[in-house]
Amino acid sequence: MRFENVLADINGFGRFQIMIIVISFIGRFTLPCHFMLNNFIAAVPSHHCNISSLDDGDHFRNLSQAERLVVSIPVQDDGTLSSCQMFAEPQYDLLLNPNMTDLPTVLCQNGWVYDNTTFKSTLTSQWDLVCDRRGKNKATATIFFIGVMFGAVTFGSLSDKFGRRIMLLVSYVSGMLFAVASAFSSSYVMFAVLRFFTGFCITGIVIVSAVLSVEWVDIEHRKLVGVIDSLSWTFGNTGFAAIAYFVTDWRWLIVSVTSPLLLAIFTWRWMPESARWLIANGKLEQAQTYLKKCATMNGTEELIHTLKTETLSTIVVTEKRDRTYSYLDLIRTPKMRKLALCTGALWFCVATIFYGISFNITGFGLNIYLTQFTYALIELPAKVSVYYLLDKIGRRRTEVGAMLLAAVCLGINIVVPTDMSVVRTVVAVIGKGFSSASFGTVVLYSSELYPTVVRQNGMGYNSFMARFGVAVAPLILLLDDVWKELPQVVLCSAAVVGGIVARMLPETRNRCLPETIEDIEEQW
Repeated sequence: MRFENVLADINGFGRFQIMIIVISFIGRFTLPCHFMLNNFIAAVPSHHCNISSLDDGDHFRNLSQAERLVVSIPVQDDGTLSSCQMFAEPQYDLLLNPNMTDLPTVLCQNGWVYDNTTFKSTLTSQWDLVCDRRGKNKATATIFFIGVMFGAVTFGSLSDKFGRRIMLLVSYVSGMLFAVASAFSSSYVMFAVLRFFTGFCITGIVIVSAVLSVEWVDIEHRKLVGVIDSLSWTFGNTGFAAIAYFVTDWRWLIVSVTSPLLLAIFTWRWMPESARWLIANGKLEQAQTYLKKCATMNGTEELIHTLKTETLSTIVVTEKRDRTYSYLDLIRTPKMRKLALCTGALWFCVATIFYGISFNITGFGLNIYLTQFTYALIELPAKVSVYYLLDKIGRRRTEVGAMLLAAVCLGINIVVPTDMSVVRTVVAVIGKGFSSASFGTVVLYSSELYPTVVRQNGMGYNSFMARFGVAVAPLILLLDDVWKELPQVVLCSAAVVGGIVARMLPETRNRCLPETIEDIEEQW
């Protein structure tokens, strides 16, 4: 007997499942905000050297601010003031002959002055993360996602060992505490450490809630639940653009996007444990309790008497229930090893291109709030399209197609001239849509590929690989110092590789979820 048979008897998609989706939706709102947070808290405002040290008396003070800048800051080839250099002493001759060249310059001697028009305060202006410290600015995103990477592995393992429900609460509470603490950091090092732990803790929300949702619904509605979970990301991203527009101080922006976790903690009391996990771990009485709650809420009370522990005990019989599973089980057998290798590589590629595009909101010369909002909004039609394509052409073809089309868009932007900012932005937005479709597909696809006994471990491992890709994405964008289009070339290559790897996976459309490792070895 399979768990799907039990779900079919008590309604595999009723009020009970809708309650799980709504509760998950609330908790997941804060995730995209934190994942995209560096786009705004680490934004680099227009800046130039602080020229107060060049004040040599009345002559300098009698100049207007514009004239002071002319005699103090060299002009770059594009006509803008240099961000990192200043003249060693005031060059008053430039007021008469602005075309003078080869004047002696030095690095900024007394800090920087920032344009506060768009942002009241950012990490950049707080700790002067510009010029030779530019790498530290990008590193804050990488540090956060390294935390997410290790958190995914940890929460994946712990939720397979202790249960989905309790680890979801741990992720809510610890993620909120570390996030709020990071907003009151007094130094860059303190902020970096707290952001690491924020990423470590908050990632449990996405991998636990995604698995919980999928494990409680029938085959027919799995794709709907996967798309709705994915749309919570779109909703959070769209709302984040508005929040960032009104909250321009980096400290209060962190607090603002973390506050929804308070509501998530309150609603957690109604979140059920996964009955699949309980049965797989021999906790038949607890599984029976939750299944009866499901039957009552879904209006199938007349079938409650059939949910006996003797019946539930027949669901998983091919492997011992008292066995503890670990990440080693992902590589013990040949077909599980192949599955883990393929999905891990796919998640790495998907995350690298998705966030490589998402982090580049200033790379096209348009308003960053509008770019962020458009990037988020394009996810809606992309994911709605996925909903129809998952059953029409299957999970595998949808994933392969989305990855290759994203590669085409990235390839187009390699050859489009940099001065055509509107065209490049439109192409990037379309590419973001395809990468979003691939991300929405791969989460559902992978949860259907792994067996129940190691599903959370599998998703934790996949999430680890994805966050490794995300951690690499900001560093890929730094390659523009080598060649302006090199980041686009790297991202395009990753998308092509991802499409090839996805082609090697089996189709899961209209198939029961595998329960044991033996199911994988027999079916694939």
